Amino acid sequence: MYQHLLTEIAENILTITINRPEKLNALNKEVITELGLALAEVYTNPEVKAAIITGAGAKAFVAGADISEFVALDASAGAALAQRGQDLVFSTIENSPKPIVAAVNGFALGGGCELAMACHFRLASDNAKFGQPEVNLGLIPGYGGTQRLVQLIGKGKAMELLMTGNMINAAEAQQLGLVNHVTTPEDLLSQTKALLQTIIAKAPLAISRIIDLVNTASFAPEEGLAKEVTLFGELFDTADAKEGATAFLEKRKAQFSGH
Repeated sequence: MYQHLLTEIAENILTITINRPEKLNALNKEVITELGLALAEVYTNPEVKAAIITGAGAKAFVAGADISEFVALDASAGAALAQRGQDLVFSTIENSPKPIVAAVNGFALGGGCELAMACHFRLASDNAKFGQPEVNLGLIPGYGGTQRLVQLIGKGKAMELLMTGNMINAAEAQQLGLVNHVTTPEDLLSQTKALLQTIIAKAPLAISRIIDLVNTASFAPEEGLAKEVTLFGELFDTADAKEGATAFLEKRKAQFSGH
């Protein structure tokens, strides 16, 4: 059914595996489309009581967006890209009435970190790495990263990570509250499923209300997410964004001019 996803339902849990290991599971337009379809099953299939999102292979959960799609974008196309992803995937995950949990194996960078943060909580393998390196491309996160990172780890540390583009390991991510549990790569999925089995044994309507109310308490998304889309798009009209994407693809250090 899917070109870039593997899906399996077992014991009422839908496991969605992003399956582009040769590209470190990078998010492109096709992956976003397929994730939207898979998430629709979470909402509509009564057999599914919870879902896990993970990545194929040992190296990466999702190592970011597919930068090759960025080079030709202007402000309006950049904003449209961000808005489509937020509407189809990231906000759909966050607002799901059924629990959706990230099982983060390896790199969760850029859009991958944003994908994990959109989930209701996160478990990570001890080799996981998290970061928002968009600043290295002359860009900012466009899938909710500026908003959810602050929500999860606080303003000061979020500012540092967003402005430096630095990565943190699983232990620091857990210390900061970005990750709930850290386990071995071998035990990651089984521990995630065990935790979800505890949750889905509870009253489904109560679980859905908890999700709704916790989101309401912690996050008023409309203004911040809408502003992020606009500013993300605007940066695609800058010389620095063109230079950042080109340098990345050419595997060289970007030379930013401030224009």
